[in-house]
Amino acid sequence: MNKFKMIPEFSSMSPQQFFEELVPAQQPVVIRNFAKHWPLVQCSLQSSQHFVDYINQFYTGEKAAMVVAPPAANKRFYYNDAMTDVNFIRGEERVDLYLGRLLELVDKKVYPAISMQGAVIEDILPNLSRENSSDFFSPEVTPRLWVGNEGIVNTHYDSSDNFACVVAGRRRFVLFPPEQTANLYPGPLNFTPAGAPTSLVDINEPDFDSYPLFKHALAHAYSVELSPGDAIFIPMLWWHHVESLEKVNGLINYWWNGSSALSATSPSVIDSLNIALVAMRDLTPKQREAWRCLFDHYLFKQGVDPVAYIPEHQQHVLGELTPKYVEAIKTYFIQKWQDQK
Repeated sequence: MNKFKMIPEFSSMSPQQFFEELVPAQQPVVIRNFAKHWPLVQCSLQSSQHFVDYINQFYTGEKAAMVVAPPAANKRFYYNDAMTDVNFIRGEERVDLYLGRLLELVDKKVYPAISMQGAVIEDILPNLSRENSSDFFSPEVTPRLWVGNEGIVNTHYDSSDNFACVVAGRRRFVLFPPEQTANLYPGPLNFTPAGAPTSLVDINEPDFDSYPLFKHALAHAYSVELSPGDAIFIPMLWWHHVESLEKVNGLINYWWNGSSALSATSPSVIDSLNIALVAMRDLTPKQREAWRCLFDHYLFKQGVDPVAYIPEHQQHVLGELTPKYVEAIKTYFIQKWQDQK
């Protein structure tokens, strides 16, 4: 049994401490009992029926996205064996009917894994987020609701910072820092189970013959189990495996920064990675190494910051960008790609 590292835990925290000290460090943290006072959490601690009844009182009738994996999938939402498709089906359903089905499956011995994933609360359950809110986040940061039974979301990363609050059941998180990316054997960028690239390794049954470097990743892995009211901060690009451990589980999360920020510009960071792969795919290893030096200087600022010695009026994309200038850059690249047709 692998001995995972411990994620630092706090019992309380102010928004100022969180955003000024912890978020800039880009290290995961757990805040115990962060949402314990929420009515939604208190209802879930009474019973699954109370949890469902509480949600339904806010329901407006809009359908939400659902996924269903058959029992043969062993609770794991993933690719099929041939990696030609996924092993689950997607659809939309009324939230009240879905929650009723969730309760019906509690006493079944054989059952599918089902999940309502990332539903925008304001769209389907107005006022729920008002009664279960945090002063950590402004109204512009959209809370999303995830409700399901026992299920496994394979190791993946988000292109945004993620703050997730467990509101029902228990969830197990296993995290890997970004520098373990190669050791996690990432799957396709453009064909993913749920929009984010995922590791090809099954944490619960790792095939070390096919993925020997995964042993190195495990040596740097963190793990924690969260109960109702607990929250975890997962920095962008930190890989995370998430397991729902009970027949009724719920989570509310907040994404911000990166591609999920309201003020973010297109292309997103993932879009930019795809563009770089297309632009540099035919370069030799030595040429790529040379370009890495330029990325290290201009983007990652490994040495002296170019902004420190270039006059402000000539910094262009290196300096502060006005909305007008960003639009001009977009127009330039759109035209450039169109000219290559």
